[in-house]
Amino acid sequence: SAMHIVKQYKIVSRESHRANTVIDIGGIPLGGNQIQVIAGPCSVETQEQMDLSAKFVHEAGCRMMRGGAFKPRTSPYAFQGKGKEGLDMFRKAAGPYKLPIVTELMDVRQIDVFMEYDVDVIQIGTRNMQNFDLLKEVGRINKPVILKRGMSATISEWLMSAEYIAAGGNHNIIFCERGIRTFETAYRNVLDVTAIPVLKKETHLPVIVDPSHAGGKAWMVPTLSQAAIAAGADGLLVEMHPSPCDAWCDADQALTPQELKNLMGKLGAIAGAVGRSL
Repeated sequence: SAMHIVKQYKIVSRESHRANTVIDIGGIPLGGNQIQVIAGPCSVETQEQMDLSAKFVHEAGCRMMRGGAFKPRTSPYAFQGKGKEGLDMFRKAAGPYKLPIVTELMDVRQIDVFMEYDVDVIQIGTRNMQNFDLLKEVGRINKPVILKRGMSATISEWLMSAEYIAAGGNHNIIFCERGIRTFETAYRNVLDVTAIPVLKKETHLPVIVDPSHAGGKAWMVPTLSQAAIAAGADGLLVEMHPSPCDAWCDADQALTPQELKNLMGKLGAIAGAVGRSL
């Protein structure tokens, strides 16, 4: 049978695949009825910090862990991450709790290291959303990819970036709304909740939200998280640090372990209200 698809993003479009795609991440489904919360620190700092983070992420009820080994920073003098050493610390910390790890890939030259440490989910950050050579390379890898929205990207540009990955053969793509840049200065970025139902209409792929980078302040994270789940998000990417005051980057937006645990309780009620589970 032949199917004529008008949209340029043919593989990722809802027209090509009517049912919601559920992505398997180490036995954990993302995109189905169960909502997934991926929590952890902004950056990998020390082994002790990562060990504590993994413990608290597990205790809160989260099934996956995030952490940056390679960090894109606005200032060239800011902490850039621990690199390969960070991946080693991350894997050692997450292993005992069987937590799949999510970390950002910044350069095609890092792919071999990511494969060596068997990173479960590769994150493409906002600044690399239109790094087409990088997108082509992750399209050749059989690993789930979280594609964050560029801070000034339209929905169409975002979908086309996903198509670059899909065109290479990797269809395990997860969209992540993390706030866009506007004229507003009261918070870090504007969380575009509208993007969630629009993407759900346009694509069959899962959609998650990063409330930490959107608000930029820890006190905003619970409210933005609840709004995202109510609007239909399949998951969240939340920053939590064992001691936020001591975090080496993005300290203002990191939740404490207790705040993460409290948030999970609230999200359970929201998920139930929209006919889903946490």
